[in-house]
Amino acid sequence: MKRLLFKDRVHAGQLLAEALMKYAGHDNLIILGLPRGGVPVAYQVAEKLHAPLDVLVVRKLGLPGWEEFAMGAIASGGVRVLNQKVIRAYGVTEEEIEKVAAAQLKELHRREQAYRGHTGTPEIKGKIVILIDDGIATGSTIRAAVQALRQQHPERIIIAVPTAAPDSCAALSPMVDELIALMQPEEFAAVGQWYEDFGQTTDAEVTELLARAAAPETAQTS
Repeated sequence: MKRLLFKDRVHAGQLLAEALMKYAGHDNLIILGLPRGGVPVAYQVAEKLHAPLDVLVVRKLGLPGWEEFAMGAIASGGVRVLNQKVIRAYGVTEEEIEKVAAAQLKELHRREQAYRGHTGTPEIKGKIVILIDDGIATGSTIRAAVQALRQQHPERIIIAVPTAAPDSCAALSPMVDELIALMQPEEFAAVGQWYEDFGQTTDAEVTELLARAAAPETAQTS
């Protein structure tokens, strides 16, 4: 059987939107993209479902000396998720955790200001929230995002992604009302392996997509 490859994040978002059409038309629906890579995906969903788009900024806490390997994550609203198993295995000290967290908190606030002009989470109390990323590997960042959302008492939280590691889906599913992943490949190694084009999304692209989503429909189609 031929593997499904997404052409890019736009293509992935279009396919994901089709899987979410049952939520179209809800007045209390909001689409939240995880910057940066989740925003182009989320934009396609928001456009198709005619729903407002915003971002929830989450920052991975990378292992000292091996920053790509997550030992946890932080999110808007003061949320911090730590992987104690990783921390113990690599002997990470409390001082090292605080140093990494402080640097990432600074970057989190910078991105919030850059994307929407203020810090903090969007207003989601009583809303149906569809939380979107371009994929889930370890799940630490989206786990932090879910915890940040829970503090604001939404009506429902739905995680929706084009591709995800099966074990991460199994761990995340009990935390939310629904989890939709178009692919859960057993041989999952990295999100980017399921995209033909997985180029980096820039801050400017995120800001532009948010502005386009916020514009009147007539301006978007003109």
